[in-house]
Amino acid sequence: MRSLLFALALACFVPHAGAQQPPLYEQSGDFVATGFHFEDGSSLPQVTLHYVTLGVPHCDGKGHFTNVILLLHGTTDTGRAFLTAAMRQELFGPGQPLDASRYFIIIPDGLGRGGSSKPSDGLRAKFPQYGYNDMVQAQYLLVTHGLGIDHLRLVLGTSMGGMQTWLWGERYPDMMDGLMPIASQPVALTGRNGFWRQMIIDAIRRDPDWNDGNYLRQPIQWLRAMPVFTLITKNPARMQALSPTPGTSRWSYDAAVYSGRQYDANDVMYWFESSWDYNPEAALGKIKAPLFALNFSDDLLNPTDLGIMQRLVPLVPHGRFVEMPESERSYGNETIEHPDVWKNYVAEFLQTLPQEAQ
Repeated sequence: MRSLLFALALACFVPHAGAQQPPLYEQSGDFVATGFHFEDGSSLPQVTLHYVTLGVPHCDGKGHFTNVILLLHGTTDTGRAFLTAAMRQELFGPGQPLDASRYFIIIPDGLGRGGSSKPSDGLRAKFPQYGYNDMVQAQYLLVTHGLGIDHLRLVLGTSMGGMQTWLWGERYPDMMDGLMPIASQPVALTGRNGFWRQMIIDAIRRDPDWNDGNYLRQPIQWLRAMPVFTLITKNPARMQALSPTPGTSRWSYDAAVYSGRQYDANDVMYWFESSWDYNPEAALGKIKAPLFALNFSDDLLNPTDLGIMQRLVPLVPHGRFVEMPESERSYGNETIEHPDVWKNYVAEFLQTLPQEAQ
């Protein structure tokens, strides 16, 4: 860890008149947190968090970081969700809101996913029952202990990452200049959101091959329930376009079932159970940084007709929100995969934050 900190300190760029910007870097790495304690009281001797960084960190004259952005992905994704061609072009390209020649961007794989520690690495159902607070704690250790970052310009998350953005504001209120949760709500996952998650969890646990998570072959019965995720994340217009006939509807369903075969059943169950500790409502007043929440009116995961944002965002001292109406450019919750639709809100919010220190 010391060598990583040293290398990052050497790379820290102090902008000044006439200074030449260092070349743009994209790097990946693994941070290992030792003696990691979980909210449920369990612990592991080591927890790994995989990450990718874009750009070069900037410091002010006192050595404090000024241009660092943390991006947090959704439930079934990894950090690669932010590394698609669309994301690179619309968010990180020259002149775009998160221009990687201007910002230092940290993109971790959340705990339980991708290159980060997860049940399928070997512990299976003996892996601690991590929650969203554990995921945020691991991200914080990566940022501070692993990369030596003392301040974030922005924390931006989509869907599950949006929920974790609320938690970042509550747990580390002095750590960032701004918070932007996208496609999320600051309440416990109950009602429809909790209902469909339990469908998948129960389908895994009741599979004849489950064997308390110590299966000899991957359970597959739950795959027939997994398309509910497609049903809840796409808006009706997109589903109609995807399946305009009875035959194509069947094909779309089978494709959704088949796509689930890439996942390990233990990992999937933990994904959906990990929201057990998410309930930021009571502590919203602790958030100090300006917060701009963006939701989509056709997102069934975060239904606007419940009036949650109208009720709770006023409890955030410097909070505001926008609910984008459905249009030919919206995709339900999957609008998060189309940054061309929402990137202007990111640019607008960054312009409202205090000027970056030089």
